[in-house]
Amino acid sequence: MTIAHINRIGTATPPHDVHAPFLAFMGKALPEGKARSVFNRMAARSGIAHRYSVLHEDGMVEAQDPLEGFYRRGAYPSTAARMKVYEAQGPVLAEKAISQLGLSEAERDGITHLIVASCTGFVAPGIDQILARRLGLRPDLQRSVLGFMGCAAAVPALRIAQAAVLADPAARVLVVNLELCTLHMQETDDIEIALSFLLFGDGCTATLVTADEAGLALDDFRAVFIPATEDMITRHVGDQGFIMHLSGQVPGKIAQALRDNPDFVLRNEGTQAVNLWAVHGGGKSILDAVQTGLGLPEEALMPSRTVLNAHGNMSSATVMFVLARMMATAAAGQRGMAMAFGPGMVAETFRFHSV
Repeated sequence: MTIAHINRIGTATPPHDVHAPFLAFMGKALPEGKARSVFNRMAARSGIAHRYSVLHEDGMVEAQDPLEGFYRRGAYPSTAARMKVYEAQGPVLAEKAISQLGLSEAERDGITHLIVASCTGFVAPGIDQILARRLGLRPDLQRSVLGFMGCAAAVPALRIAQAAVLADPAARVLVVNLELCTLHMQETDDIEIALSFLLFGDGCTATLVTADEAGLALDDFRAVFIPATEDMITRHVGDQGFIMHLSGQVPGKIAQALRDNPDFVLRNEGTQAVNLWAVHGGGKSILDAVQTGLGLPEEALMPSRTVLNAHGNMSSATVMFVLARMMATAAAGQRGMAMAFGPGMVAETFRFHSV
């Protein structure tokens, strides 16, 4: 019986740590007094210490600042300007992640499928075609692009990769999750919106999926819509970037859904059947909601909390960073559960085991 495996995961972030500069810049946009105080207090409790961006840490400037800043108070860039940066910097970061796979020339020549997931940019020819050309991939490469599926996109991308391997055991699938979230900061003096920008950083992962028995074996996939949550995570294309809405009710809805129907995740086996929890770190409150909803011990989500602290929420790349960390330490035979949440609101999950 053919089983698809995650053989390797490469991860990459840009060089610029923008978390502290963002806190200083955004704090000045909020009204003095209670709003700033709450923002600073919530930032300290966010569980995030670093976030990286393709934009320089000096890219946030005041209106009269002589420095050239991408985000200038009162004159934020257009969507077109942001997409130019995505087109220029996206492939560079993706190549950096792919290089971490350590593919030999023969392995690169053997790639049969390329899947790219991203919700933070659009360009045509796409990132898939740009990467295929830069990497010198075969001309009959089968390509798929998943766009605008949000933080959960890594899971359906792996599901497509699994289907390719099950259809043809000789298939060798490269999956890329590329997210430049920091290109979409909006000018605001609304504290809830400002706090949502506090979460996001840039990151990319590259994953090799084949039938080779090494790494993490992909078991079954399952997705479910959480009722009455359609408007709680949304993203629209605006004149100044992509406008994301993240309701403060999201963590509560996730915790409630897990308490009311845990078996849609656990497959009637209980949490004791799972050794490894790879949960998308959408924010500290999201991880707290999963932990509470399933009654997990504190240590269960430490890999996810560690990634959140070191990188923030990198949208679809985040859960792959968690899986990469697990692959380095997992013992043979350990069983795992991966979970991510996206617009809709949908929970995307899959089970895996270490070989």
